[in-house]
Amino acid sequence: MGGVNYGALMRGAAPELIVLATALVVLLADLAGLRGVSLRVRWLLTGLMSWAGCGVAAVVLLHGTTGFQAATGPLGFAVDGLAVWVKGVVLLLSALTVGLSMASARTRHVGEYLALILLGTVGLMVLAGAGDLLMVFLALELSSLVLYVLTGFDKERGEAGEAALKYFLVGSVAAAFTLYGMSLLYGVTGTTRLEGMAQGVGGAPMGVTLWAGLVLVVAGLAFKVAAAPFHLWAPDAYQAAPTPSAALIASGSKVAAFAVLVRVLMTGLPQGAGSAGWGAWVPGWSVLLAVLSVVSLVWGNLAALVQSNVRRLLAYSAVAHAGYGLLGLVAQDRAGVAALMYFAATYALSAVGAFGVVSVVEAQRGGQARLADFAGLSRRAPGVALCLMVFLLSLAGIPPLAGFFGKFYLFVAALGSGGSLGLLWLVILAVALSTVSLYYYLLVLKEAWVRSPLSEGDEAGWEIPWQVRVTLWVAALGVVLLGMFPSPVLRSLESALAGSGL
Repeated sequence: MGGVNYGALMRGAAPELIVLATALVVLLADLAGLRGVSLRVRWLLTGLMSWAGCGVAAVVLLHGTTGFQAATGPLGFAVDGLAVWVKGVVLLLSALTVGLSMASARTRHVGEYLALILLGTVGLMVLAGAGDLLMVFLALELSSLVLYVLTGFDKERGEAGEAALKYFLVGSVAAAFTLYGMSLLYGVTGTTRLEGMAQGVGGAPMGVTLWAGLVLVVAGLAFKVAAAPFHLWAPDAYQAAPTPSAALIASGSKVAAFAVLVRVLMTGLPQGAGSAGWGAWVPGWSVLLAVLSVVSLVWGNLAALVQSNVRRLLAYSAVAHAGYGLLGLVAQDRAGVAALMYFAATYALSAVGAFGVVSVVEAQRGGQARLADFAGLSRRAPGVALCLMVFLLSLAGIPPLAGFFGKFYLFVAALGSGGSLGLLWLVILAVALSTVSLYYYLLVLKEAWVRSPLSEGDEAGWEIPWQVRVTLWVAALGVVLLGMFPSPVLRSLESALAGSGL
């Protein structure tokens, strides 16, 4: 480890250290000083501490990490443009998740729950800047272990424990695949550093061992983004987990996983990309991702059509969105990666907001939110119904919301890949299935805006905690602003990627 500037290392990892310290402070404050006060005050004070920690970490991230990448040497942990962008998004999503937790996480273990959310945030932030296979694996496991616990945190519900166990078992298999694949890549290239892997492969053709390692690593990372057929954990986890837990799994986990997938494939194994263009098939990871994209698009959208439980509907929507996102990697260029990260951020904001609305409905109705439970939402809580419309129409890709531009830039990047229209077949399929998704989103909006309340005279307004209102309006405003100003965001992303060597 000689040659590492540990002062620079501490400065570059300062955002993660701040969030980690915040988790410990929240846990200690709740255990030592707040057990004698009411549950509502405990949630408020610890939530405000968590917000403050995320805010300070964001400020340090934007202003205190310059020049860190070159100073870390063999550690494989960098704060380049892509890492800063992804970490900023993760911090925002974590803060929104904390806002939902303050009002909708029905547990007395306040400090433990918020500390787990913050520790998961640390894992996702480390994952965003990992430039070494070992660092990638450690960050994956740190974030995954936290998410397993958050999924089954509500011990009073048997289905939560069952979903957490299923998530853990499938995740353990995915971790084993990933680690074995990484060992194969190391055996062939002689290094775990992503830049060194690309040099180790050189211009030589990819052998069987390298192919096996690549397939196993892609399979493990596909589990994290919930791409079919590695999505089997997602519907149960989204349905049974506490609402804030499901929101973090659907949003922050997907953004960070897409970022590390970009690094591993485009930095570590650019020579193995191949081509998925129609009539010009060349074996490579782009073909593998194209297959995963097709399966995710078809299965996610068709399965969502028959769901009456809104959480499961959002889970299959997440599977479909993983398929859309993979288009950016299949394009194999900087424009595609920029479109992918923009799309991931817009999806994540919409997903957090959608789960926030689900938490409101479940708090009023009790039990799991089904389609019928949204009936008359516009009369009981018009502001919440308006936010729901923004989130779902963005997920459906309706202009001028951010989700439309996210998909649009992905399709443009895919069509412009290689200067030909070889990926036109994949774009046509994605557009067709995007119209299918509009149908099941409109089913929810129909209940909220057209249907009358379930019982006569049940039109009284709902009292919604201010934390949830703030979370919903911040997420909705983010979706609208990203839709109004997509070009500056895309340009900043492309500049960040250029500084990252992508």
